[in-house]
Amino acid sequence: MLKGIPAILSPELLKVLMEMGHGDEITIGDGNYPAASTARNLIRLDGHGVCEILDAILTFFPLDTYVDEPVLLMEKTPGDPADTSIWNEYKAIVEKHQPGTKVGFLERFAFYDRADKSYAVIATGETAVYANVILKKGVVKQ
Repeated sequence: MLKGIPAILSPELLKVLMEMGHGDEITIGDGNYPAASTARNLIRLDGHGVCEILDAILTFFPLDTYVDEPVLLMEKTPGDPADTSIWNEYKAIVEKHQPGTKVGFLERFAFYDRADKSYAVIATGETAVYANVILKKGVVKQ
C-alpha cells in the first residue's frame, strides 16, 4: 500500500497511467461498453462506477491543455430517451480537478472508432447508459 493514492486505482491502472504520454487517450467504459473485444490494454474495475473512477484518475492525471476538448463523451443517439444526467456529474468532476476544461461529444460510432485507438480501456460496472468517457493526457507542469 502507498499513502494518498485512492484505493480504487489498482496497481495495473496506475502502471498504465504512468506509461501513457502526452496525447495518449484512455477510455472509461460503462457496463455496456464492449471493452473486452476492443481494448489494446484492458483494465477491469467491475463493481465501480465511472464517477468514482474518473475522480480518482483526475487526482493524478493531467488533461491536455493544447486541445479544445480533452474530455469526450458519447453523444446520445437521436431519439433515444435515455437519461444522461450523469454527464453533469462528469463535468463537475472535471471542473473540480482542472477548472475551465471543456467537455466535448462524439457521435456514438465516432466514439467507438476513437476509443478503439485508446492506450487502454477501463471496464466498469456503471449502469448509466451513454456513460463512456475518453480522456486525453496532458503534460505535468511544475
